[in-house]
Amino acid sequence: MKFRFIAGAVALALSLAACGTSQPATKTAESADTVLKVGASPVPHAEILNFVKQNLAPAAGLKLEIVEFTDYVQPNVQLDEGQLNANFFQHKPYLDDFNASKGTKLSFVTPVHLEPLGLYSKKITSVSALASGATVALPNDATNLGRALKLLADNGVVKLKDGVGTAATERDVVENPKKLQFKPLEAAQLPRSLEDVDAAVINGNYAIEAGLKPASQALVLEKTEGNPYVNGLVVQAGHEKDANIVTLGKLLQDQKVKDFIKQKYEGSVIPAE
Repeated sequence: MKFRFIAGAVALALSLAACGTSQPATKTAESADTVLKVGASPVPHAEILNFVKQNLAPAAGLKLEIVEFTDYVQPNVQLDEGQLNANFFQHKPYLDDFNASKGTKLSFVTPVHLEPLGLYSKKITSVSALASGATVALPNDATNLGRALKLLADNGVVKLKDGVGTAATERDVVENPKKLQFKPLEAAQLPRSLEDVDAAVINGNYAIEAGLKPASQALVLEKTEGNPYVNGLVVQAGHEKDANIVTLGKLLQDQKVKDFIKQKYEGSVIPAE
């Protein structure tokens, strides 16, 4: 009888293990829940997250796994599919457009910093030097295209249809005195396009990653006052108040992070207030 009891107990234990209900598996699952997998652009987003990971997260009991992306699509796709817990690379206008066009339900949680959009060139040193018929590369996603055209309009290069603002497309350019030729490209390709075009409007993160210094090298730079394009932490809708997300959001807004941004990027990236 004793042998049968032991054999039965062993069989039960093996059965529980096979179903994933053994005690060690439960502990492993709990441990996994303490790790946040966050998608980010390499610069400056992943650099900021790594600062948090090394300097602030351990004391807060938070573990970060940072996954780097070089485009603006996959971080949202993988977040929507549940492969990530959060991402950090985008501003809310881009997110709103992505949700509307892709049918996703992603939510902007915490503002962190602003990367001013700038106009760059390897051929001229001032915006007034743009020649007639010059080619200007622009980001091709809807929100940043309008943002780039507004930057040109704000600096007297073109004139846009009244009231169109950052929703502008090339069709909304009503005055183009220099007959500029616009060349929409994927945002990540814009720094490389400087060899082939007269100028390019480049997103701040890709400018910095390419070794450009927005604060000193941009021919014109986006104004920060009242700017809606603050980059921040994004999650699946319904997870905004998850404990680890709330913790990460607070860490990203910590004064030490703001000081790190100011010191490292020297005005090329500006902390959100």
